[in-house]
Amino acid sequence: MTILREMNVKEQAIEAKKAAKIVGLLSREDKDEALHVLADTLEKEYKYILKANELDLERGRKKGYEDAFMDRLALTKERVIEFADGLRQVATLDDPTGTILSEWTLDNGLNVQKVTVPLGVIGMIYEARPNVTVDATGLALKSGNSIILKGGSSAISSNKAIVEIMHQALEKTNIPKEAVQFIESTDREATKQLFTMNEHIDVLIPRGGASLINSVVNNATVPVLETGVGNCHIYIDHEADVQKALNILINAKTDRPAVCNAVETVIIQKDWLEKNEELLTSTFKKHGITVHGDERALQCIPGSIPASEEDWADEYLSLELAVRVVNNLEEAVEHIDRYGTKHSEAIITENSETASLFLQLVDASCLYHNASTRFTDGGALGFGAEIGISTQKLHARGPMGLPALTTVKFMMRGNGQVR
Repeated sequence: MTILREMNVKEQAIEAKKAAKIVGLLSREDKDEALHVLADTLEKEYKYILKANELDLERGRKKGYEDAFMDRLALTKERVIEFADGLRQVATLDDPTGTILSEWTLDNGLNVQKVTVPLGVIGMIYEARPNVTVDATGLALKSGNSIILKGGSSAISSNKAIVEIMHQALEKTNIPKEAVQFIESTDREATKQLFTMNEHIDVLIPRGGASLINSVVNNATVPVLETGVGNCHIYIDHEADVQKALNILINAKTDRPAVCNAVETVIIQKDWLEKNEELLTSTFKKHGITVHGDERALQCIPGSIPASEEDWADEYLSLELAVRVVNNLEEAVEHIDRYGTKHSEAIITENSETASLFLQLVDASCLYHNASTRFTDGGALGFGAEIGISTQKLHARGPMGLPALTTVKFMMRGNGQVR
């Protein structure tokens, strides 16, 4: 296995920038072939990855990490195959670079083209999920970029093993292994160094909890593509189909409660709740969901506990759920405006006009009518792997796939024109 060479962060950034020049000139065929080699090698070496992952899990157990955190940290053979398949899916997607978005010729004969190009060097700062190491690398390379990976200390063994395997694989391709840099140091100072390397790094992408994201956004001088935490809501309207509402709610809460697109608050119109409180209560009980409710929810849902102000803003990442009872759509939207994180919001209703109004009024990157919030995911939406969910409004918003990792150049071609 290739052993990672220890370098300081600045040296790694310089190497990544040099490599970006090479990757940016490669053909789609070169990049796609490399992604397939990466996928095949990761699958072949899955036992090596799982052995390293067990070291992280053992440290996590000793430190008493919560179940949700351990779920994000854990790898299985199936999860390794899943992120390898994600690389293969990315390889099937169109190359996002070199596209002429618009073209025109001035009166003086000067030809103007607006063309998509790679961002250059991406700094990826993330926490527990080792799959991000693979997803981010695949998207960066396919879009002609190099990447500097700074994962959290909790997944250091897993991430190191994955990058070692990827370096081994890249040596068989036309992409230099220097295009994928991994910062081994778990010292926070190593992360802070990335914040101000404007000369070598073109963009930072933080992916993790609120404290990590806020630290990068508030301290970096390098431009930041901001991802957001997921305090996601589902509003059940008085015209919601009962079975449809329950199926969507349970999927959004229990499928993978530890991920950012899981629902954390359900807002219920009072008339719907009065008609269906017994069925709703039995559903919560069946799936082991703990309810934090407002005053009206406490009256209708036995076993629920009073919701605090923090509960409305919390990202539980577990089988806990805040329940708010409202009179109408307007109150639901008001609640989401106050506590939402602009991630994913859904309405369940059979009234298309009500649904359209909700979709227009609510400010979020992803909005759903009669569907689970769990679809806020690059793979689920056909982007291949994703590099994160952007909750900001500039450059990219929502699940960030290949186009989010490009920018544009204006290329002018003339024949001696002067101004």
